[in-house]
Amino acid sequence: MKNRVITISREFGSGGRTIGKAVAEQLGIPCYDNEILQEIARESGFEQSYIQETGEYAPGGFLAAAFSHPASGPSNADYLWEMQYKLIGQLAQKDPCVIVGRCADYILRDKADCLRVFIHADLSYRAKRIVEVYGEREKSPEQRLKDKDKRRAAYHRFYTDMKWGHAQNYDLTLNSGTLGIDKCVEIIKSLY
Repeated sequence: MKNRVITISREFGSGGRTIGKAVAEQLGIPCYDNEILQEIARESGFEQSYIQETGEYAPGGFLAAAFSHPASGPSNADYLWEMQYKLIGQLAQKDPCVIVGRCADYILRDKADCLRVFIHADLSYRAKRIVEVYGEREKSPEQRLKDKDKRRAAYHRFYTDMKWGHAQNYDLTLNSGTLGIDKCVEIIKSLY
């Protein structure tokens, strides 16, 4: 029998990480988020900050795609994607768990008994939340949200060829701004 895994994809500032950790804690199972980055850093020799940055951008961007040469081989981003893909598969095989982000919804689509969740909220809720929770003040919080979501969507689409946040790609989508963090946790737990 396959293990039960919950993947949490989320818009920046929607509380997806908080929800994932709370679900895991209440179910008594591990939650993997930054732990995945730490393990990839350990195995690859790259700094964790570099891995995190690389995981938020589609490799090379528009210009690199336009001028790429197939003979140049895989990029660092491709190498890190392969490590991430393998590690997430191993975590899902090992034990039931919650995995936040990292395209785990796609990676585990055929490998685990997996509940794929997407957490979203309107822009004003998320802007208010990143100021309160993260102390975000460096520039317009709304612009930071848009930039971060745009990068996540591009990365997800590059490696999965799926539209990030598109309801048909998930088993459940929840609006944390309307439902609240605690209700989202309760709903996800009830489906475990």
